[in-house]
Amino acid sequence: MQELTPGAEREPALPAADERRLEELLEYVRKQAQTFVGYPCRGYFDYSRLFDFLYYPINNVGDPFAPCTYRVHTREVEREVLQWFAELNHIGEADYWGYVTNGGTEGNIYGLFLARELYPGGVVYYSEDTHYSVAKNLRVLNMRHIMIKSQPNGEIDYEDLYETMKIHRDVPPIIFANAGTTMTEAKDDITRIRAMLKDLAIPQSYIHVDAALCGMTLPFLDGAPVVDFRAGIDSISISGHKFIGCPFPCGIVLARKEYVNRIARSIEYVGTLDTTLTGSRNGVAALFLWYALRTIGKDGFRREVGECLEKAAYAVERFRVAGIEAWRNPHSITVVFERPPEEILERWQIAVQNRWGHIVVMPTITREKIDRLIEDIVRVREKGAGESRRVRPRA
Repeated sequence: MQELTPGAEREPALPAADERRLEELLEYVRKQAQTFVGYPCRGYFDYSRLFDFLYYPINNVGDPFAPCTYRVHTREVEREVLQWFAELNHIGEADYWGYVTNGGTEGNIYGLFLARELYPGGVVYYSEDTHYSVAKNLRVLNMRHIMIKSQPNGEIDYEDLYETMKIHRDVPPIIFANAGTTMTEAKDDITRIRAMLKDLAIPQSYIHVDAALCGMTLPFLDGAPVVDFRAGIDSISISGHKFIGCPFPCGIVLARKEYVNRIARSIEYVGTLDTTLTGSRNGVAALFLWYALRTIGKDGFRREVGECLEKAAYAVERFRVAGIEAWRNPHSITVVFERPPEEILERWQIAVQNRWGHIVVMPTITREKIDRLIEDIVRVREKGAGESRRVRPRA
């Protein structure tokens, strides 16, 4: 049988009905992308230069820094991606370890896993505004945990955290900090938390940072809070499909190398170290991230982050002019506003929680799209007000 190579002719594999179904599905996705404003994912990108790699079973098995007998991989570019993020987060080449994950949740559970192995009796502290997946991660890992109150802006309540750690000061604290909460993009103050640990004379602790979105915005902003290894963190998770943009979920996790060395196991079957959570890993994700980092570059991301902040400020002002309460946290591209009517939620993809909704002003969100959304909300509200005036209760 002749080997199939990229570009070789193939017989049509799908019946005509299924071909039509694919076309309809593509049209559906295109249409939905037009109203995609409430979730932190870059809307459009072009990875067509890399499509030929999809002919092959690319699998980055095991540790990206160790040899492997499975050689259809992209481990070299994966290491370049990790080095790029290590420099961005100010940790030396000899001090860090990491890998390309399937998304922020995997990076978070990995950080918690390392913390548990270091401090089996430790207690995890996390705020009530932390991503919903973290509670599930803690159940999977069977870790002791205490939820801490949040402030109105979504940031952790430092007084509650301090007093709770004070009560349990004989147990190593494992801090799960947020650099961008789900609804309000609030950032927990790592420097302040470190000072609290020092004030309580707690000698052993671990800090993991969930920087799914802000890991790609804060490093490019002057005067932004420091949430990287300079602040004394031990691990960090950053998403790749959010600000960077990728057609499938992915991300990276970085941790202090000394901690990872404690859990490494040698596996003869694949001739490498078992240091990751999943073993087999998406080598295409590493390649896509590498391509994005190389084509956009740090200067490009800095420019995009600045533009997104300007558009976010524009959105807050436009909401307020329209009589709609709106606000955002400092250094944030997430705009929080009054929960819109259900008719708007059916037409636009907006994340909502209780009385608030939000839009995340990504590079692909334009001022025109912001204007259209606000005009739609105003129109629906005016229509609802008009109908309520026409309907009079009987005396």
